[in-house]
Amino acid sequence: MMLLLAVAVASLGIATQAPAANQQQERMRSCNAQAKSQTLSGAVRKDFMKHCLAGEDTGSAKGLNSQQRKMKTCSAEAKSQRLKGSDRQQFMSSCLKSTS
Repeated sequence: MMLLLAVAVASLGIATQAPAANQQQERMRSCNAQAKSQTLSGAVRKDFMKHCLAGEDTGSAKGLNSQQRKMKTCSAEAKSQRLKGSDRQQFMSSCLKSTS
């Protein structure tokens, strides 16, 4: 009888974890599809995925307007490339124009 009870409790634990895993998997699929449809790559994609997977509204990440989001993303990418001085300025200029 105790064995049957233990098996039943264990199966309930597994059953409650499955929907949460499926929900996270579905969120991952959705975020990946959105990133792909927007042809995001590099630091821009990473930033988008971070906010999307966290369930944040990616259109207004942390209350930033679109220009601020572009600046933040381009700046992060320039930092990851270790750009300085005029190289950074040129990169930022082209990044801000091309990132939508």
